Amino acid sequence: MRRVLFCSVLTLCFCLLENGCSKGITRATAATVFFATGNVVFGNAERNDFQPVTSKSKIHAGDTVRTSDGASINLALIPGAFVQLSGNSEIKIQDLRLTKDGNETADGVLDRRASVRLNRGRIVSLFSQGDKNASEFSVTTGQVTLSPDSDCLFAVWTNGTTSRVTCGRGEVRTSVDAQTPVKIAAGYFSQWPTASKEPNAATVDASAQMDIKTALDVEPELLDQAAGWQNRRVF
Repeated sequence: MRRVLFCSVLTLCFCLLENGCSKGITRATAATVFFATGNVVFGNAERNDFQPVTSKSKIHAGDTVRTSDGASINLALIPGAFVQLSGNSEIKIQDLRLTKDGNETADGVLDRRASVRLNRGRIVSLFSQGDKNASEFSVTTGQVTLSPDSDCLFAVWTNGTTSRVTCGRGEVRTSVDAQTPVKIAAGYFSQWPTASKEPNAATVDASAQMDIKTALDVEPELLDQAAGWQNRRVF
């Protein structure tokens, strides 16, 4: 009887371990602050509970980040997804998580997910797959959702009722309700609401040109900060 019981327990443990490894273990993670200048705060917007951002702040899903006039913040959301939030802007972190295969090693990450909602202002996003691990990243406004399919540099601006997406490098995919997704290539932009179904060249719009200039200026800054951080990170 004892032998049968022991074998049953052993089999159950093996199945649980096998199941955990095959499906992976998902856990929430936090955004890392690369750099912040000026008045930048984060916290629970519903409770109006905010605190100043420091280099040691850990910003989690559900947190809102706000910048004042002239301020900015650079963040690592997940490996491969880095952003700069400009002055007079606000984002809400919607999702930040990693899925591991359960072996607790640096190479055990199966996928990474990050999504933010831009409530107002401008955000520059730099996305890179970097390795074989799958990464999902999206930026949402009240009018559109952006999802890069490959390495990409893009800027998103919104005032709450109008949104503009401008691509500096690579290609970004947009999704609006049930409409067919639109891909915006480097040097092009789209704005919502709009009657146009195709992206326009950034050269015809001063604001889109400024988006590209800002994104290209921010890119080397994020790359430099990301290089140092990736060398120190656990996952």
